[in-house]
Amino acid sequence: METPVLDEVELSEKEFRLISDLVYKHCGINLHDGKKELVRARLAKRVRLCNFRSFAAYIDFMLQDSSGQEFSNLVDCLSTNLTSFFREMQHFEYLRSVFLPQLMERKRRKQNYRIRAWSAGCSSGEEPYSIAVSLVEAVEGQGRWDIKVLATDISTAILEKAKRGVYEEARIAPLSAMQRAAFLTSRRVEGGKVYAVNDRIRKTVIFSYLNLMADWPIRGPVDFIFCRNVMIYFDKPTQQNLISRYYGLLDSGGILFTGHSESLTGIDHSFKYVQPTIYMKP
Repeated sequence: METPVLDEVELSEKEFRLISDLVYKHCGINLHDGKKELVRARLAKRVRLCNFRSFAAYIDFMLQDSSGQEFSNLVDCLSTNLTSFFREMQHFEYLRSVFLPQLMERKRRKQNYRIRAWSAGCSSGEEPYSIAVSLVEAVEGQGRWDIKVLATDISTAILEKAKRGVYEEARIAPLSAMQRAAFLTSRRVEGGKVYAVNDRIRKTVIFSYLNLMADWPIRGPVDFIFCRNVMIYFDKPTQQNLISRYYGLLDSGGILFTGHSESLTGIDHSFKYVQPTIYMKP
């Protein structure tokens, strides 16, 4: 009897419900019925890697792992981690041309030279490094500023990649030639060239594991938050809770950036609408 090809094995409704319930309870990600095929396809790769012949056998193994590491691996499989530098450029244009000049002027008047940003759901690091580039360029020649970007994600595997800060040409394409020269170091590898973020930017970003549904060991206030293409995985009650917590953490005049397909419609909040996907705490 031939061993079944896992790609052809059906993920049962019971197995899908068990996985979706576990993921929702742990990290708020809402895997509704329309996500069943995505779960099956992505989980199949992990099941093959662990040498199991069925989803049921893998799920039993995952549930019996008292360390929780295999559940973390499962979450890694189901997370979307495709991004690039300066993705959704309009956010960075607003940050550099409007928000940061105004923020720095307000802070100068108060003799406060501290700027704090948070990339919530930082994926493989392109977003927080892009924020860091924007901050470094903004404060260049403006005296001594204390700038830091907190970058968090629920995927431990993707955080390790982010910390390494090494990217292929396609990921760094939006950077100008001057930015590449200032903030990246290129090196040849088999099959082409890769680019590593240099210490000038690396020292500005602090990477840390964080489950958005758990406690946040973050000292506010924060000047601006990027939470983009994260809330699409959550249901409305979870989004409501998250937006309220972001509002509480932001400083007065602080900004929340959301993803291009996300809005605060249907959520009770006190943010002031600035422009699509950009909201200010009055």
